[in-house]
Amino acid sequence: MKRLIALALTLALLVWFVRGGQWAALGGALASLQPGAVALAAVGFAISYLLRAVRVWDEFRHDGVGRFGACLRIVLIHNAMVNIVPFRGGEAAFPILLGRLFGTPLGRALASLFWFRLQDAFVVLGLAILVWPGLHPALRTLGVAGLVAVAFALPRWARRTHDWHAGGPWQVRLGKVRDAFADSTRHARFGWVWTLANWSVKLAAQAWLLATVLDASPAVGAAGALGAELAAILPIQGVAGFGTYEAGAAAAMLAHGVTLQSGLQAALVLHLFVIACASSAGAIAWLVGHVVATPGATQLHSGQDTQ
Repeated sequence: MKRLIALALTLALLVWFVRGGQWAALGGALASLQPGAVALAAVGFAISYLLRAVRVWDEFRHDGVGRFGACLRIVLIHNAMVNIVPFRGGEAAFPILLGRLFGTPLGRALASLFWFRLQDAFVVLGLAILVWPGLHPALRTLGVAGLVAVAFALPRWARRTHDWHAGGPWQVRLGKVRDAFADSTRHARFGWVWTLANWSVKLAAQAWLLATVLDASPAVGAAGALGAELAAILPIQGVAGFGTYEAGAAAAMLAHGVTLQSGLQAALVLHLFVIACASSAGAIAWLVGHVVATPGATQLHSGQDTQ
C-alpha cells in the first residue's frame, strides 16, 4: 500500500507538469541559473558530503584507522543510492559497504545507520520548530527541550543493563539490536557536532539555490529547503523522492507568498540538482574505488600465477 501511494504521488507530479505545460517553464528556470550560483551550491554540497564522512569516520575510527577516503566513499555511494533507488532501498548500501570495507557486523552497521537517521530527524525537527511561523515562543522552547531530552535519553537507555538476552527468541534479537545501538552511540564522540554542521551547510546550500531560482529572499529559500527535508523523513516517499520532496518545499513556501505552481517548479529544479550532485559524486567514488582496487587485485593474481 505504501509503495502504491508513493507511485501515485510521483505520477501526480508528472501528470501535473505534463498537463499544465510546465516543462517549458522548468527548462527556463534551469537555463536562468547563473554558473556562479550553481558552483556555490555545489561547493556547499561537497562540504556537506565531507562532514558526513567525518561523522562516519568518527564512529568507526578504530575500524578504519587512517582510512578517511574509505569513509568518504561509503558516504558518497550510499547518498547516491538513497537519492536514486526507489522506496529508500538505497539505505542498504551503508551496511553492505561497511561490511565489505571495514568488516563491520551487520547488526552494528544497521544500528549505526538507525542512529544517524535519528540524529538527522532530531536536528531537522528542531530547526523546523525554531523557525515555524506563528508558533508561540513557549511552544518552541517546549518542543526543542523535548527533542533534546529524548535525544540524550535514548543512548542512555540503550546502555543500561538489561536481561533481554535471557528471554524468548524475539527478545534475544531485540537485545542484540539494543546492544548494537548502545555501541553505536558510545563510539561517536562528536556525532552531534558533525550532524549540526552538516545540516547547517546542506540547508544553507539548498536555501541559496531555491532563493536564486525564485529570485526571493534567503528566508523563503530556507523555508522551502526545510520543508523539503521534512517531507524526506516521512514514512511514505515518492519514487526517488519525486512528489513528496516538491510538495513539502512548495507547502512550506506558501506562507511566504510563493504560489504552489512556482514553488513546485523551483523545488523540482532543486531536487534535480540534488540528484545530479549525489549521482555524480557517487559515480566518481565508485570509479576511484574500482581503479584503486584493480592494481591490487592484478598484483595478487600475478603472484598466484607465479607460484
